[in-house]
Parts: sequence; structure tokens; C-alpha cells
Amino acid sequence: MNAISHDINDETIEAKVRWFRSLPLSERMELLCNFTDLALEINPDLAGKKDTQPSKGRIRILSAA
Repeated sequence: MNAISHDINDETIEAKVRWFRSLPLSERMELLCNFTDLALEINPDLAGKKDTQPSKGRIRILSAA
């Protein structure tokens, strides 16, 4: 669907999750790379942080309903 919406309900985190899940894996990975590039452009020292650790397992985002 390539429609433009002005409905505030389309801006909820749940709506954004549905949109993200609708993307093919290749587009999700491209977005991840773009966000990573943006974060590193804003703060180049992110890559060298010594206290960063990879997450173990899956990450789940919870919100109060």
C-alpha cells in the first residue's frame, strides 16, 4: 500500500511494528544498515566503546496496553 495517511493512529509503535514486519528481510537489513550508518555519522566513537556488549538471545519490546 503506497498511500499517505494523516491518521495519528498510524504513528503508534504498534503501527510502526506492523509496517516494519511487512517489509522483506532485505529491506529490514537495509534499514538497519542505514540507521547504523546514521548513528556512526552522528557519533563516530560509538564503534570504539569498550563497555558495549552484544545482546544474548532475542530482544522483545514491551509496552503497557
